[in-house]
Amino acid sequence: MIFEHQSVLLHETIDSLLVKPDGIYVDGTLGGGGHASQVCRLLGENGRFIGIDQDGDAIEAASRRLEEFQDKVTVVRSNYSRIKEVLEELGVDRVDGIYLDLGVSSYQLDTPERGFTYREEDAPLDMRMDQRQEKTAASIVNTYSEQELYRIIRDYGEDRFAKNIAKHIIRARQEEPITTAGQLNEVIRGAIPAKVRAAGGHPSKRTFQAIRIELNGELEVLKESLDTMIELLKPGGRLSVITFHSLEDRIVKNRFKENENPCICPPDFPVCVCGRKSKGIVVTRKPVLPSKEEMEQNPRSKSAKLRVFERR
Repeated sequence: MIFEHQSVLLHETIDSLLVKPDGIYVDGTLGGGGHASQVCRLLGENGRFIGIDQDGDAIEAASRRLEEFQDKVTVVRSNYSRIKEVLEELGVDRVDGIYLDLGVSSYQLDTPERGFTYREEDAPLDMRMDQRQEKTAASIVNTYSEQELYRIIRDYGEDRFAKNIAKHIIRARQEEPITTAGQLNEVIRGAIPAKVRAAGGHPSKRTFQAIRIELNGELEVLKESLDTMIELLKPGGRLSVITFHSLEDRIVKNRFKENENPCICPPDFPVCVCGRKSKGIVVTRKPVLPSKEEMEQNPRSKSAKLRVFERR
């Protein structure tokens, strides 16, 4: 299958970066290179673009897509959590812009063998963003304790039936290992009341999200990386982040807010004595949302939110 992905909030993200022709820009989630190709078109001969992704298929696809800009493009297979090390290895100290598109790509969702989808019954429980790692979604489903499964489905899936789903998974895997989406779907359906299944969306959506987040350490990586990314920006440089669910958006919102106003002095103190200095400003007081037209053309964009921070 060709690596295809419809970039969400494309123009809004590019506009938010205020791309300079001679600037240095980093895409921490390169994917198929949709946002990247637009940034590269705005760069002059002295501009530089660095794309990072841990998915081998994405690296291959983006490298092809960006071939016409190869004199100014560097593509690195890594996790954006290593952005500082990647830049150091390339001899780059500070950059003019960084952006992240945290969504699972259409290619990953639509390629059954990657195991991200709950809609293909025979799909393996894989869900690895980086296929070089050994641990898979099946590892989590078949080895985590009931308490651990309950925790991740509750915290990362925000599913009110987390406890019952965890209990049903333990019971089912005692009969045989759960290795496909179809097997897990059946277990989840049995754990959720019929009335709820009939009224809501796909019953497996939240559990699959939870397992994927746990497997790839998505929230921890995001939380630990945002401060570093802000530090790597030149004055006036911007960090733009597209999120797709409330857990990610909350992290981005809170980290941006704290970097804008890190002071921990009591409100009644006449002057700041904690010594914590603001790193910049939050450009987006409210997140930028997809237009009605984009949501109609690309239903997967409906939950997207863009937040932007500017270094000072």
